[in-house]
Amino acid sequence: MSLPDPELQPEFYRDVPIKRALAWLIDVVVTIALTAVAVLLTLFVGAFFLPVLFAAVSVAYRTVMLARYGATFGMMLTALKWRALDGQHPDAATALGYSALHAAMWTVFPLQIASIAMILISPYRQGLHDVVLRTTMLHETSPE
Repeated sequence: MSLPDPELQPEFYRDVPIKRALAWLIDVVVTIALTAVAVLLTLFVGAFFLPVLFAAVSVAYRTVMLARYGATFGMMLTALKWRALDGQHPDAATALGYSALHAAMWTVFPLQIASIAMILISPYRQGLHDVVLRTTMLHETSPE
């Protein structure tokens, strides 16, 4: 199995950048909600470490969702699926790497800007972390 060619089947990649942005916004809301629950469960001690707690929750949430379902909740709602460049569902280690790189790119903001630019101009709509891990996003509802 391999991914569809962006030149021959552009419908698999059409609107992926805007859907990725919307999925990211949804996932931020989910992460904020999960972080709020974690703060409550730690009897507000977690509030003293809020940035670290938020990052840990974000990495854990993305890793579990990507490893288990091949998409985060935001990706599911925007009909995106995460795949390796060979078309297969990436493994849990790749999901962890993806999540960790995603978090790291937000700490070094120019990397995030470069990643957004890459999503907009690359044929497979890959961000920087996608290129490193050889993954991409596709429309889930596209014919296979």
